[in-house]
Amino acid sequence: MSYLRTFLPWIVFAVAPSGSWQWGALAALVVAIAVIAQQVRAGTGVDALIIELGSAAFFAVLAVVAFADPHSGVHDYSAALSSGTLAVIAGVSLAVGRPFTLGIAKRSTPPEVWGLKPFVRVNVIITAVWTAAFAVTAALLAFEAHAGDGHSTAATLIQVAGFVVPMVFTVRYAAHVQAKARQHAV
Repeated sequence: MSYLRTFLPWIVFAVAPSGSWQWGALAALVVAIAVIAQQVRAGTGVDALIIELGSAAFFAVLAVVAFADPHSGVHDYSAALSSGTLAVIAGVSLAVGRPFTLGIAKRSTPPEVWGLKPFVRVNVIITAVWTAAFAVTAALLAFEAHAGDGHSTAATLIQVAGFVVPMVFTVRYAAHVQAKARQHAV
C-alpha cells in the first residue's frame, strides 16, 4: 500500500487523457500535495517522503509548462520525463546514502532494525532496482516519443512495466530476505 500511495500522482498523470495533459499534471500535483499533507499529519518523516516531494516539484513545473503552452513539445516527452525524473530522484537518494525505499520500509518494520546494515543493504538493492527500472523506462519512452508513438499502447505497456517489474521484485526480494533471516534465526 505504501508504494501505491507513493506513486499515486504518477499513476494519476499516466491515466489522464493525453489531450488533457495540463489537467493531468495539475491533478497529479494536487494528489502529490494531498499525499504529502496526509503523511505529514500521520507523523511521517521527510526521509520517507523523498519521492512524494520530488513528485510535487516535478508536477508543479510540468503543470506550469503545460498550461503556459498546451502544445509544447514537452508534451510528447512528458512520460519519458516522468520516468527520468523518478530515476534521478531515486538515484540521488542512493548517492546521498538515503535510499528512498528506506523510509517506506520503516513504516512496516520495527525501529530496532532500522540501523542494521542488512536492512539498509536490502533497501539499497531495492532502490537500485527501482532506479534502473525508471531509467530503462525513460529511455524506452523517449525512443517511443521520438518515433512519434509516445501515446501508443506500447508506451502505456512500457509505463506499466516500469512500475510493475520493480514492485514485483521488491515484494519477492523482501520476502526472500525475510525468509532467509527467519531460517538463520532458528
